[in-house]
Amino acid sequence: MATDLTIQAQAAGFPLHRQKIKRLTNWLLGQCGVQDYTVSLLLTDDAEISRLNAQYRNKNQPTNVLSFPFGEGADANIAALPLKELGDIIISVETALREAIDYKLSLHERLSWLIIHGMLHLLGYDHERSANDEKKMFDKENELLHTLHTYRRRGMTTLAINVDHVATIRQARGITEPDPVFAAAICELAGASGIVVHLREDRRHMQDRDIYLLRQTVKTKLNLEMGANKDIIKIALDIKPDLITLVPEKRQELTTEGGLDVLAEKKKIAKVIEKMTAASIPVSLFTDPDAKQLAAARDVGATFVELHTGKYCDVIGEQNREHEFQLLVEAAEAASQMGLRVCAGHGLNYQNTAPIAALETIEELSIGHAIIARAVFTGLEQAVKEMLAILRQADCTI
Repeated sequence: MATDLTIQAQAAGFPLHRQKIKRLTNWLLGQCGVQDYTVSLLLTDDAEISRLNAQYRNKNQPTNVLSFPFGEGADANIAALPLKELGDIIISVETALREAIDYKLSLHERLSWLIIHGMLHLLGYDHERSANDEKKMFDKENELLHTLHTYRRRGMTTLAINVDHVATIRQARGITEPDPVFAAAICELAGASGIVVHLREDRRHMQDRDIYLLRQTVKTKLNLEMGANKDIIKIALDIKPDLITLVPEKRQELTTEGGLDVLAEKKKIAKVIEKMTAASIPVSLFTDPDAKQLAAARDVGATFVELHTGKYCDVIGEQNREHEFQLLVEAAEAASQMGLRVCAGHGLNYQNTAPIAALETIEELSIGHAIIARAVFTGLEQAVKEMLAILRQADCTI
């Protein structure tokens, strides 16, 4: 199944997410039993849809959606079509946005309904033919919308906050404050869904004391980042965090520089996962957005992968950033299809997070430095709330 998507118009302030739109339309093809067929979807403006409406329906005005079946319309036998092509759906983004505002919906929700409506017309449903046909189409629309709501039940991408940088400030002076344990409590009260800490072999920031206290005080979820070091493994098995994330660890690096080479270290990683699994501790692997690494993560028994977003965040140039973003999109989709749960993190900030948060396949983002840096100016509670607002807005963006 495939969706041939063309976007000719955008709605100011409501960016359209190409991958989300295609994923929705492909999902609909599967739900309607025509997954082997292709549909063409055009998102345009009022002027273009008015022209088409006048040419084909003798109505010189904009409308929300038009459908043009490849076959003979409502009476066509889909199976008898010479090509596996359903037809064209054309939607005016401008009209869709006005309707979304009128109906108090997000643009995402309104576009979803219009795509469903247009798809059913391609499949022979016609609400203008008779009262019975109108009810039949209405019932089918509601059925698909209900199924879609269930399909999207995961909800908003959650935010886990890494408080290592609070410990870094403390260690710079060798004193007792600021306390990362206190910082974690503020993050939770502000709405964070989890706390992330990296206990390094050299103890450059987080200390053993911090980890043990956090295990006793964190009320949401404690994610312990760690290398496959014997002493750290022993601590993890002792405190039993809600999740461990295995990361590569180099003594000279300022921060984690890339994903694990799971392919090269499969045996070592598999042994750690075996120990954690026996203690009922799920394991996430910090990986680059590479299909081979993801497959290796699945093979060694990981429950989660955390996609390394560093290249996406650091690359220079819009075209290069879009390339890195598409790699993340494809990796998140591939990992999800492999049965892995997907998180992402590294380098995310208040400017670049929204597109990643909008990906339905990503459950959680791990963000630290940007939030702690902003907290210097706004306070930690406000910094957390501002990031959560970005995630909420991304959840309403298609």
